[in-house]
Amino acid sequence: MKFTKMHGLGNDYVYVNCFEEQLANVDLPELAKRISNRNFGVGGDGLILIMPSESADFRMRMFNSDGSEGKTCGNGLRCVSKFVYDHGLTKKPSFTIETLGGIVSPRVEVGPDGKVSNVTIDMGEPRFLREEIPMAGPVGEKSIEQPIVVDGRQYLMTNVSMGNPHAIFFVDEITDEDVLVTGPKIESHSLFPERTNVEFIKVLNPRELQFRVYERGSGETLACGTGACAAAVAAIVTGRAEREVTVHLLGGDLRIEWREDDNRVYMTGPATEVFQGVYQAELPLV
Repeated sequence: MKFTKMHGLGNDYVYVNCFEEQLANVDLPELAKRISNRNFGVGGDGLILIMPSESADFRMRMFNSDGSEGKTCGNGLRCVSKFVYDHGLTKKPSFTIETLGGIVSPRVEVGPDGKVSNVTIDMGEPRFLREEIPMAGPVGEKSIEQPIVVDGRQYLMTNVSMGNPHAIFFVDEITDEDVLVTGPKIESHSLFPERTNVEFIKVLNPRELQFRVYERGSGETLACGTGACAAAVAAIVTGRAEREVTVHLLGGDLRIEWREDDNRVYMTGPATEVFQGVYQAELPLV
């Protein structure tokens, strides 16, 4: 199976062009676990398939390194956008990509070498209702700065869906204990029937946020695009930030804008192709 290794700010996935590769009889969760293994596989935060779509120009399916299928991935969407343009699957600067979290609309910026340098993606409207996240609790209710106790410590949690669930915590300083100990406990908390991504945010000023994430199904990663969007939205609704912010992730920076005129969130950042190869699967995978 031919593959391409790409990353968005260090959030790295193995990408497969399913316009050419046939995976109909493959156990995709098992493939994702094997190919993501950094010792025995290619290595990455998961597997992303670039596929035909009946409702958009392209379709993206993403699997975390534990084999679970995610609804969407902001860094993955930027990489898919770069792939389809750079590899000649489209020459339109704007197009649509179908995900389990909905259809999104990227726009690519092309450098002097003819390759995509940056991608801006219309990530859609943020969702706050518990049933939209999804999150346990009364239907029609939002969770903004809700108290939650973990290991005897009380946190204030704001919950946002950007096509997948996010639990955002604003802290004075982000610690390893927050991310690596508290993070997985929140991820699998009984409040979240589909688990959740967990973000810890330090507000540097109204236009800059420092960010670390414990991703659902992958653990801590260097970047999370939908998480950066959710963090920016949470900072805005709680009065901590302005409508356009720079989010400083471990792997680099993303520019996030939540526009008042259309209530949609726009994410701008880079995507990088690292290498191409051929994966020799250990059979059977069916």
